[in-house]
Amino acid sequence: MAERPVAIVTGASRGIGKGIARELASLGYDLVINHFDFTNEGKPDESRAAETQKEIKALGAECESLRGDVSRAEDRDSLIALTKSKFGRCDMLVNNAGVAPSKRLDLLEATEESFERVMSINLKGPYFLTQKVANWMVEQKKAHPERAFRIVNTSSISAYTSSPTRGEYCLSKAGVSMMTALYADRLAEYGIGVFEIRPGIIATDMTSVVKDKYDKMIAEGLTPIKRWGLPEDIGKAVGAIAEGRLDFSTGQVINVDGGFHLRRL
Repeated sequence: MAERPVAIVTGASRGIGKGIARELASLGYDLVINHFDFTNEGKPDESRAAETQKEIKALGAECESLRGDVSRAEDRDSLIALTKSKFGRCDMLVNNAGVAPSKRLDLLEATEESFERVMSINLKGPYFLTQKVANWMVEQKKAHPERAFRIVNTSSISAYTSSPTRGEYCLSKAGVSMMTALYADRLAEYGIGVFEIRPGIIATDMTSVVKDKYDKMIAEGLTPIKRWGLPEDIGKAVGAIAEGRLDFSTGQVINVDGGFHLRRL
């Protein structure tokens, strides 16, 4: 069994997940990173995950990488099996994997196919991955009561901000918020903290397609702090949780959004 704490981070080959994984590695965690990348031609792509793995190892951490779709039970099982076989422990789970709709459609035209895809990846996947990891964490806590176990869910300002051209995404992130509350309540008796990170406008592949739009909105005062968020900003927030600075704040929502959530006159 590994001596260092171990974290599973989903959707960690790039963007926010990569920022989180790098931060945890710098804090002394070994990593298991999950991804489900494709090339522009639609073929499985390991290149970005391999680069992230290399960067994490350069920080002095062990890192295993596994390609898998969190919406599929067998892929979730494989992720946990790899963690058990390689490290024998999991001290932190970060549910970060998520997708936007393949095509933005008005609420009155949106399709069931898109709804099912987004909800399966963004909500069903983390919901049931957390279930399995939480049960394992309970077992570990009973065997090692001195250890700290934590779960972090990445939601979005879209959990409470209406975007009628991507309703399924907003609903999925609102679901992640309630999922956080449910697991925080259920796992509190075991001393397992559960937290929600709520990113704002973060510079990632997902937001690159609307860069000009958000450049203008930020410049015009959409957020009190007039800049894009960075994956490192999210990583630092998760790092504070990983260091135990918020262990009495289970269920807490941490806004990492440049102040977007403030109501201003």
